[in-house]
Amino acid sequence: MSKKKVLFVTQELNPYTEISFLSDLTRKILHYATNENYEFRVLMPKFGIINERRHRLHEVVRLSGMNIIVDDEDYPLIIKVASLPGARLQVYFLDNEEFFKRKAVFTDEQNEPFNDNQERLVFFCKGVMETVKKFGWSPDIVHLHGQITSLIPLYMKKAYKNDPVFSDAKIIYSMYNNELSHAFDERFLSIAAINDLQVEDLSVFKENDGINLDLGAILFADGIYSGSEMTHDIVNSYGETHNKPIALCGEDIDESAHKTVEFYKTLLEEEKEN
Repeated sequence: MSKKKVLFVTQELNPYTEISFLSDLTRKILHYATNENYEFRVLMPKFGIINERRHRLHEVVRLSGMNIIVDDEDYPLIIKVASLPGARLQVYFLDNEEFFKRKAVFTDEQNEPFNDNQERLVFFCKGVMETVKKFGWSPDIVHLHGQITSLIPLYMKKAYKNDPVFSDAKIIYSMYNNELSHAFDERFLSIAAINDLQVEDLSVFKENDGINLDLGAILFADGIYSGSEMTHDIVNSYGETHNKPIALCGEDIDESAHKTVEFYKTLLEEEKEN
């Protein structure tokens, strides 16, 4: 039986980041699922806290060289790669000097959010789409972890809906107890618009006077996964309101990884039945 392909996009992954539970959970999911007949491509931001020498990152010249437009400015996209220790997996890192050189993730030394976090998110999500197109590798499942991935469901279902690379993929958006949009403003809706998208298409991310990244993502996802006990209630609510299949993480990391793989099987079975 041929392996099912999973595009795994995450803002954290152990050992490259050790920021929160998300870093450990994503590593455990990859470990568990690669033994369950799944083939993975893993993409994440190359935050400045990631030690390139220690983790042996090197540039992938054939994938680098694209420019990503954010708010009418061109930013070079550099792709780097490393082998995940203890696994036959390569992790691809999306890098740019302007957005990811700083030795921090989303906040400064005073724990204040960076003013350009919304531009960084847009750059990363656009970069993921173009990198996967360059792979020429069509995933069966796209599993997204963390709010920095939140534009990808909309891009897949709207801006890239006619692209055969993405047309058959089931999208899982995993919610965690994090909030990236503190410094976001309504300008996010215009800078996130790509291809034929209009600002109105991005209005799904608007909630009252603010931006709700999770809401915009789950509306275009095929399934929602709660990666934290603190998000169980809201995932249950979203699933019921928007008629989306859901899965909740377990009491420990092994159970959570197991539930993730079972969720993959559930969504693929639903697709087969349809």
